[in-house]
Order: sequence, then C-alpha cells, then structure tokens
Amino acid sequence: MTLAMSWDEWARHDGLALAERVRAGDLTAGELAAQAAAGIAMTNPALSAVVEVFDDVVADPLRDGMDPSGLFAGVPYLMKDLGPTLGGRLQEMGSLLMRGHRAPADSFLTGRIRRAGLNIIGRSTTPEFGVCSSAENPAVYVTRNPWDTGYTTCGSSAGTAAMVAAGVVPLSHATDGGGSIRIPAGVNGNLGLKPSRGVFSIAPGASDLTGLVSTQGCQSRSVRDTAAFVDRCRGGAPGEFMPYWMPAEPYLSLIGRDPPRLRIALSHEWGEYRATPHIVAELERVGRFLEGLGHHVEWALPEVDFRAAFEAQTTCYISNFAQTITNLLAPLGLERPPADRVEPINVLIWEAGRHISFAERARMQAVFNTTSRAFGAFFESWDIILTPITALPTPRIGTTEYLTTSDNPSVHDWFANLWRFFAYTPLANLCGLPGLSMPMATHADGLPLGIQAQAAQAGDGLLLQLAAQIERALEGRWNGGRRPGIHVTTDPR
Repeated sequence: MTLAMSWDEWARHDGLALAERVRAGDLTAGELAAQAAAGIAMTNPALSAVVEVFDDVVADPLRDGMDPSGLFAGVPYLMKDLGPTLGGRLQEMGSLLMRGHRAPADSFLTGRIRRAGLNIIGRSTTPEFGVCSSAENPAVYVTRNPWDTGYTTCGSSAGTAAMVAAGVVPLSHATDGGGSIRIPAGVNGNLGLKPSRGVFSIAPGASDLTGLVSTQGCQSRSVRDTAAFVDRCRGGAPGEFMPYWMPAEPYLSLIGRDPPRLRIALSHEWGEYRATPHIVAELERVGRFLEGLGHHVEWALPEVDFRAAFEAQTTCYISNFAQTITNLLAPLGLERPPADRVEPINVLIWEAGRHISFAERARMQAVFNTTSRAFGAFFESWDIILTPITALPTPRIGTTEYLTTSDNPSVHDWFANLWRFFAYTPLANLCGLPGLSMPMATHADGLPLGIQAQAAQAGDGLLLQLAAQIERALEGRWNGGRRPGIHVTTDPR
C-alpha cells in the first residue's frame, strides 16, 4: 500500500496541520483515513487499543455524514467505545454483557464532531462501563502502554491514549468521570483537558447527576488541536437541564497570547494522600520552570475536608454506576448482572448502589456543595493549582487491585485503594472544574508523568493559554521531544 506521506512527516503534523494540507489540495480526507488505518494495523497488535476500524468509512470518509468543510477537513478520529453513540454502529462499552449492542442514532455530540470535520474511523478501548483504571480484562482485551507494553495505559480512555501517543491519530475522543481523560493522558504523554461543567453535551441521554460529574473531551498532542476541538464541539442541545456557557472569544485565538502573570499553587498533599518523593521533585521542577516564565509559584492548598469529599465521590460513583448497570440490564431481560459477563467489582457496585436512598444522595450533594465552595474560595486568591496527575508510579499490566476484575470483597475498600493512586483528579469532577494534564515530567522508570493544572469553573481558556505558553517555551517538545517505543515512525512488526 502506498501512503500519502512518510510516517515521520505524518508524526510532525497535528490535526489542524493535516487539515491545512487537505484544504491546500495536497492531501484528501481519504488519504488521511487510509494512513491512519495503516497506523492502526501497524501498532494495534502490540497495543490492543482499537476495538474496530470502520473500513467503509476509511474507504468513503463522507459515508457517515462527516462535513469536509469543517475546520478539521476529514482528520481521522477514534470514538471511545463509551458515551456518545454512532448510529448503526456497535457500542460495547468494554463489556461481555454488551457484545453486539448497536446504537440506534448519533448522539448530539457525535453530530458536532462530524460537523467539525473529524472523520470517525473506529472505536477505541475502554474498561467495562468506564469504571476502572485500566482496559485490562483478558476476556475482552488488554490495552498496553506504547512507552513500555509491560505497563498499563490507565483509563478509562485507554485506547485513545495509546493511539494518540503512538502517533496514529493526532487527537481522539475521551470521557472523564473522575480523571479518565487526564490520567491516561498523563501516563501516555498526551495533552488531556477535562473541561468545565456546561461545555459538552451528553444529549439525549444521562441528563442527571451523572451529567454533572462526567464530561466529554479529547486527548491530543498539541494545544491548538484541543482548543479547536472545544471551540467546534461545545454547546448544549435543545432541552438541556443546565446552562451551557460560551467564552468571550474562541480558544483558538485566545491561546495565541500568553496569559498574564499567574498565581500558581503547588500541592501534592490532599488529605491523607501523598505523592512519592520522585513525583514531588518533578512537580517542584515544573514549578521552577513556570517561575521562569514569570509566574508566581508557591505551595498552597484549598481548605477542603478531603475525607468527606472522597466519601461523597465514592457514593456518587457507586449509585451512578449501579443505575447505569440497571438500565443496561432491563433491555436484556435480566434482573441482575450475570457473573460470567460482568466483572466482579461492577457486580459489587451494582449490589451496593441499587438501594442507595435519597437521604444518602442528599448528604452526598451537601458535601459536593461545601467542597465546591471551598475550591471556589481558593480560586479567589489563586489562578491555578498544579498537582501531579497520579500519586504513584504507573502500574504494571496485571496489577489487579486497581481493576474491576479484582477479587476484593469490599467495594468501598476497592475505591479507597483507587483514591490512593488517583488522588488528584476526581474532585474536579465533583466541583465541575477544568483540569488539564500536560506531558511535562517523567517517572523514575522513564515513563511519562502528567502534570495537572486546575482552575476555577469556566477557567478552561486560562488552562489552555498557559499550556500554549509552555508549548512555545518548549518549542513544541512535549515529553522532552521523546517518542514511545511503539510508534508509527518505528514499525514494530
């Protein structure tokens, strides 16, 4: 097969650069799709990051309604196999229970993605129902980190993280209910923005508290691709139950200017949770780098009852996921999740959450309120808080304590163990704050370590503006200019 460009040339382009080549007549959307499909064929045997390639869309990029006049002009894109649906296509949610499930119609956000000119050419992997920290069940698939295939990608936007890091696609769909955009972005060396509440619609389904803590987004390798994705895909559908806001100017123009001198807080001590000394040293190094860009940086922490916040977050997850699983069982004529088709921790979540009372939810929501107010007060004095993306090193494949295949008999103990690892991301979901993982650091073993910046609600543009300033200072060399071992420029076959 003759490709439109060399893999080195492909990897030097972000999504908008590819789109510019299409508009200039140098390339076609079909050639882009064919090259991305070839990249999947090259890397997926080692990574298991793509569930399905839509061969008919690769052959005809206009088949499913992609708008070639959109900003991205046919740039290939993968949809995480969870969240927004694709009409007539399989959506199996990483679960044996959902094998063969087809969505009847496109979701609202899917339409926005297509109108933006992104060509959805396949499905990327996710753990079952997006619940756990890694897409790692041998009965379904085991998604591996392209930097070292002995390690996990984390999750739940697992396949997206691996494919973007491996250079196959410049950006790809992701979702985040507690860190599922930011964590895999951080451990795979990508940019991952969890937007504020009120940016991306989840219509026509899930307009309840799930929609308050979970959000949509993407991972990418350039700040401008993320900015353009948000600009083109944001907004509410008719009948939304909460407001969807718009910024004063498009992010794509905002990021062309450096931010003003920012007050940046550093923290790795969130209640009982602490990062390892190496991770703390990397955070301090990034703080000094930001001081070199002219920002004020010091250690500071919101006055949050972290123990209560994480207990409330656990209640939210258990009750939300239990209802999600219940809703999936009913059309299948099942009264309870079958143990041979639903992973053990998800069965425990269903059992623990299906009878949670309104009083328990009310107590949870009261903690949501006090936690959000505490972060709000903090951001009256600070512009950004910077944390590591994780408190501990990236797990090796087969570390079952973080997986929904775990044999832990206590779902509350399982979640408590999860928080020790992923301490820094979930509260942004609870409070509706934006958070951005930037590939600026490394673990002691050389694997990528994301540094997370969080801001006040609707501070998404400020995070992207800071990231763009950093990107310019680094001359575009995220990850120190390194590439993972499994990459389109290094054929692993």
